[in-house]
Amino acid sequence: MREAVSKVEALQRSKTQGISLEDVERGVAQATRALTALAHDDGHICFELEADATIPSEYILFHHFRGTQVPGDLEAKIGNYLRRTQGRHGGWALVHEGPFDMSCTVKAYFALKMIGDDIEAPHMRRAREGILSRGGAANANVFTRFMLALYGEVPWRAVPVMPVEVMFLPKWFPFHLDKISYWARTTVVPLFVLQATKPRARNPRGISVQELFVTPPESVRSWPGSPHATWPWTPIFGFIDRVLQRVENHLPRKSRQRAMEMARAWVSERLNGEDGLGAIFPAMVNSVLMYEVMGYRPDHPQVRVACDAIEKLVVEKADEAYVQPCVSPVWDTALASHALLEAGGPEAEAQARAGLDWLKPRQVLDIVGDWAARKPKVRPGGWAFQYANAHYPDLDDTAVVVMAMDRAMHQHGLVAGMPDYKAAIARAREWVEGLQSEDGGWAAFDADNNHMYLNHIPFSDHGALLDPPTADVTARVVGMLSQLGETRETSRALDRGVNYLLNDQEEDGSWYGRWGMNFIYGTWSVLCALNAAGVDPADPRIQRAVNWLIRIQNPDGGWGEDASSYKIDPAFEPGSSTASQTAWALLALMAAGAVDDPAVTRGINFLTRTQGADGFWKEERYTATGFPRVFYLRYHGYPKFFPLWAMARFRNLKRGNSRRVQFGM
Repeated sequence: MREAVSKVEALQRSKTQGISLEDVERGVAQATRALTALAHDDGHICFELEADATIPSEYILFHHFRGTQVPGDLEAKIGNYLRRTQGRHGGWALVHEGPFDMSCTVKAYFALKMIGDDIEAPHMRRAREGILSRGGAANANVFTRFMLALYGEVPWRAVPVMPVEVMFLPKWFPFHLDKISYWARTTVVPLFVLQATKPRARNPRGISVQELFVTPPESVRSWPGSPHATWPWTPIFGFIDRVLQRVENHLPRKSRQRAMEMARAWVSERLNGEDGLGAIFPAMVNSVLMYEVMGYRPDHPQVRVACDAIEKLVVEKADEAYVQPCVSPVWDTALASHALLEAGGPEAEAQARAGLDWLKPRQVLDIVGDWAARKPKVRPGGWAFQYANAHYPDLDDTAVVVMAMDRAMHQHGLVAGMPDYKAAIARAREWVEGLQSEDGGWAAFDADNNHMYLNHIPFSDHGALLDPPTADVTARVVGMLSQLGETRETSRALDRGVNYLLNDQEEDGSWYGRWGMNFIYGTWSVLCALNAAGVDPADPRIQRAVNWLIRIQNPDGGWGEDASSYKIDPAFEPGSSTASQTAWALLALMAAGAVDDPAVTRGINFLTRTQGADGFWKEERYTATGFPRVFYLRYHGYPKFFPLWAMARFRNLKRGNSRRVQFGM
């Protein structure tokens, strides 16, 4: 009770209350100038995309596996980054100031030892003690144990078997590549070859980490399983794995070789040039190792191009360096365009137009990607997240690009120079509508990728093998269709999408956010979509969401949510206020018609009060999601364009003739 009273008192302080539109206007102008200045000459914008210590650690271990030289002084700079990001608990976390994570810590320790850190140095001793006190490196996840097996640190029976012969399996079989997500597909196909050949790291410095095990790995008889174990799938798949462990080495050699060739051909078709297999780091690394174990020389063109793709992910600064899991130019450019269009004015609108013109030719029109396995009659027409990833465009990016293009075509300042995006919008809409899943929702990359039992195979201890429909992506598509003029009466796809969203609401009024952290992100996405689709703001379901957002507002006037919201039984967990999560909450409330609510004023006050001298907002906390509970993301662009968007929208609604948001997001 006392905490509740303190929160109310804090929210009623004059410091967190009113805000003048003149102050908001100054903040919008400052942020607009700063954001516009970051655009490349060709119009696009791309910010850093940071994950945890896992990716830079794997980069070091990748080079030492191959016995290749880490370019320049990157090794030392990555070492600086790893030491700086070590937590107070002695280990490494998946998010800023998060809890100890075993797998991340094992890899970071291994990488630092490989770099040359003395294991008796205080930071190494603390990390080792943290690992051992939690049962040792044997308790790391499957992908970490796979890496340890490649280095000979654990026996191969520490890793569940995924025989390369699965390449032969027919589509009707319970396991098939088409039934798992794009990111899983591109990661595991080259991994199949590595497991079949079981190569040993060159490891020229001869580094071992046996000191991280409580029990010698050869003596371990039971390796940890999935934290989301479920009956009957866990015991069933466990039995299958025990059988495969016994028979794997006795499978016919000729058929194994044929399966490996199928895997190699599958990877080569999707290699994606210098943007890499799947345009994601784990798949890129595995593709290089696969080629080399199959006899390709280091100077082979496919090996070289795959290695170049990896090096392009490195972010090097004066004293530190880290490696991105991928890059986000399409996402950043599209979202920044929305913020700039909301800000308005000749310079902002011109920059938005330049960004959209850069996006237009990147629409995938001629390559039929893996999504066609479920939707073979649909023509391609989407955008990918990265510079190039033609086999894997995604619906989230596509919907966001379409909404920005549509807005640009109709916004007052651009009418005189009307951009011609009609054909691109029509083609994208056709593709997006064609990828609706049977339950009425939309997923990120595929349709009906919801064979949930596959999340319980031993290899999937991360529980993220699939790409089922989600509220946030569905909301983006619903917002897009509505903004393009569809109604529930004219569009069956839209009506089914709206019903999916209404049925997916949590008991407390929020929506789960798969790709952003978490319930704040999901609720923002859905409230924007339902507003665009014409759902009455007075609807009890909308009001429940509004009340929930107001209830979770922090005493400082902002909003924040912790990654622990993604626990096995997800539930909102408050966190320190961040600029991006505050912006989502504000955009959600304004979409629901609550622009005049004091909570919105307090939120705008928070953003205005915390804006930096450079026009941006400082945000070290991670607010985006790769895989819940396993992998999180810090988009460096989020605190640059989302707060601008929210402040500009507040100004526009307050000064306009209508309090209703006219756009799909």
